[in-house]
Amino acid sequence: MSTGPRRPDEAGPGVDDAIRALLLLMPRMVGRVKRLPVPEEFQSLALGPRHLSLLSYLLFDGPMTVNELAARLEVAPTTVSLMVGELSRKGVLHRREDDDDRRRRIVSIADAKRPVIDDWLARGAVAWRQALEPLTPDQRRMFVDTLRAYERAVEDLS
Repeated sequence: MSTGPRRPDEAGPGVDDAIRALLLLMPRMVGRVKRLPVPEEFQSLALGPRHLSLLSYLLFDGPMTVNELAARLEVAPTTVSLMVGELSRKGVLHRREDDDDRRRRIVSIADAKRPVIDDWLARGAVAWRQALEPLTPDQRRMFVDTLRAYERAVEDLS
């Protein structure tokens, strides 16, 4: 199977060939991601995938409320509140009152931890940028939608 760009008139792999390729590729990708070292100062935190997603949203999109984070992470606000509380106590996150509504809290990455988190998570963003930049917006949307559909299908099998 060719890995280079296809001409518009070239047919892509059949479904079975694509499945074979992905069954080989996915474990390698997961293995490589798992080998990325967690910064030493975070190793005792037992960070899971949701923590990494939360930190990524705050790093790339800036400060936001617990409800905004919950919507993006597709989890309950109480789940995010627990994660934010845990990471705040460890000095990773900072919570402050919203100037417009004092009942709400704005969550951000603590200034002292931002460089470490940026260095750590930026590597993945650079790799995704290299993979996604050559694609058209429609191709990127299809790629993301396909990964979401795969995630739902795997979840349905559990």
